[in-house]
Amino acid sequence: MKQIWVDADACPKVIKETLFRAAARVEMPLILVANQPMQHPRSPYIRAVQVGAGFDVADNYIVEQLEPDDLVITADIPLAAEVIEKGGLALNPRGELYSEVNIRQRLTMRNFMAEMRDAGIATGGPPPISQKERRDFANELDKLLVKSY
Repeated sequence: MKQIWVDADACPKVIKETLFRAAARVEMPLILVANQPMQHPRSPYIRAVQVGAGFDVADNYIVEQLEPDDLVITADIPLAAEVIEKGGLALNPRGELYSEVNIRQRLTMRNFMAEMRDAGIATGGPPPISQKERRDFANELDKLLVKSY
């Protein structure tokens, strides 16, 4: 793994804080990509890229810049699918590592839920991130970082 990309617009603050500590600890570049200015600690390993407003602009930027084996932190299923297709790793802020095996199922479920919403059926959003999911994320991130060294 060469660097970590963060789909930062929707990434929970607590997850970003975990990422900031990890990037500094292992001295790995961390790039936050968002449509708005992002606050982050001063560090030679952390930077933010503000992209223009618009649908999937941040996602497209990440995919264009991504190199094989880079890690992308995202809850966006289509972005995760593109990352995997390009040879990168995609980790959900709740601690699930997307893979070629599970991404198709996630895309199918995402599309089904979009159809339900389009039909006027309220599906609700995801619940707030739990303590267990925070731990799961930190543990999965640590496993990936250990593998890269």
